[in-house]
Amino acid sequence: MPSFGDLFTDLRGEDRTLRVSYHPDRGAVVLSLWNGTLCRGSFRMPADDVDRLLALLTAVRIAAGGDDAAGPGTAADGSESAAPVPEPSVERTGDVSGTARRVVLPALPAPRVA
Repeated sequence: MPSFGDLFTDLRGEDRTLRVSYHPDRGAVVLSLWNGTLCRGSFRMPADDVDRLLALLTAVRIAAGGDDAAGPGTAADGSESAAPVPEPSVERTGDVSGTARRVVLPALPAPRVA
């Protein structure tokens, strides 16, 4: 684990974790999914996209009714400040309507062992 990062546990338990690490030499934030000591998948995000992710997570926290006292949009006395939290934009990067096409494969006879 790099010196700059954190570890989050999954609600389902079973030793599932999300590791977030920052790699300044690569300009990347790595999100990786772990099951115990086995990495099941990773995603390398450009450091330039972190603000967009933070805006989304802030919107989720507000929608979930979380305490926003320490976050942006809150004054020191706990009252809402005049600056509203911007809605995150959704960038559509391509047509994904055909990617979930399912094809039924032919059933192959099971080999018989004598």
